[in-house]
Amino acid sequence: MKTSFYKLAALAGITMLTVMTAEAAETTSPQLPVPAAAQLCTSCHGAQGQGIDIIGPRLAGLSADYISNQLALFHAGKRQNPTMLAMAATVQGDNIAVVAQYFSQQPVADIPLQFRGDKVGISDPFETLAFQGDWSRTIPACVSCHGPSAVGGGQFPRLAGQQASYLKTQLLAWQEGSRTGDADNMMGNIALKLTAAEIDGLSQFFANIK
Repeated sequence: MKTSFYKLAALAGITMLTVMTAEAAETTSPQLPVPAAAQLCTSCHGAQGQGIDIIGPRLAGLSADYISNQLALFHAGKRQNPTMLAMAATVQGDNIAVVAQYFSQQPVADIPLQFRGDKVGISDPFETLAFQGDWSRTIPACVSCHGPSAVGGGQFPRLAGQQASYLKTQLLAWQEGSRTGDADNMMGNIALKLTAAEIDGLSQFFANIK
């Protein structure tokens, strides 16, 4: 367990560096044409990866590395979703990088960054879990890995503004063991410690950060 949390600290540092680099490099650019390899993806995720509620989550704001890795996990059967298993099978070889780069470059709204420790007293229990965690249950703050205001970076996805229904579905998948593939099953271990009310509350909390 100690090893996992040393890794957590190291990964959190990498996430922070990635977020800061992305923020500094962000510029306004014209809309990119949808590459042929990503055409099928847009039917569920939208032309700019903004997502279609209930149908497909938002891909804009996720890193290319993360998107590529998730496609690999679908290919390997470590993520389970009947629609995505079929869709992921159509994206192979060099097209994985093409699709990942396209959606990672799509615009997302700028939001004020709240860092862990910015607020000492937090009354909302879900904001507390997000920014302080619950060390009595060995639950780290979500932003330790997912970055300030949960904007994500590297292998840690952006949670801010993601659909609440999708976030809830994924937390339940981690909890049930139908989603795997992260280092040391970190998310699976965390999800197992969350109550149903906390999963609902955290999903809504992150979805509302826009």
